[in-house]
Amino acid sequence: MSPRSASVNEELRRRSRERLLQATVELVGERGYEATTLADIARRAGVARGLVSYYFPGKRQLLQSAVHRLMHRTLQAALERAPRPSGPDAGQELMARAIDAILGLAHDHPLLMRTHMAGILTAEGFIQCPEQQRLAQLLRETVVAYGSSDPDADYPLLRALLMGSVVAMLLPGAAMPQARLRAELLQRYGLEWERGVPPDEAAPGGTRTPGPVRGGQR
Repeated sequence: MSPRSASVNEELRRRSRERLLQATVELVGERGYEATTLADIARRAGVARGLVSYYFPGKRQLLQSAVHRLMHRTLQAALERAPRPSGPDAGQELMARAIDAILGLAHDHPLLMRTHMAGILTAEGFIQCPEQQRLAQLLRETVVAYGSSDPDADYPLLRALLMGSVVAMLLPGAAMPQARLRAELLQRYGLEWERGVPPDEAAPGGTRTPGPVRGGQR
């Protein structure tokens, strides 16, 4: 039997890495971070334990990459959902979809997202990885579509606002409702409540928003 080509080997490595990331999301979401071992993740992914260390220096880095992958895939699906936004208001719809996608993850995966945010605040901090870079690119493209004249400044602000809202939703003992935080973000970007995918809760206080804040006007 002839040896596998380089392209086949690369595809197999990609699939193994993807399985590890998916297994991490599943297990940490089910059991929590401390109760999930790298051996558990490898077993769920159906790969050898040594492959985990081959791809990732540790469990914390693996978790961040796994959550960033989930965030990227969720955001991409939201932005590409039919009907695709078009016309002069397309950027506003895309911004609302991005906000709803990230807040929706905090609502649907509270244990996973709480663990992820706690990890970012540790000494290891924010870890750069391919999954994080793809997520960042999508968010930056959303800021550009919204009409920013300074995306290099406005993208980090959007990221900070979303991260702060996720923390506020998941803060033990003092969690804020998703609808309230959504209303604040929509107001910040001048978006109507009906854009995106509004949660089941009504808009707090009948919230409606003024004109959008654009082009780095902060």
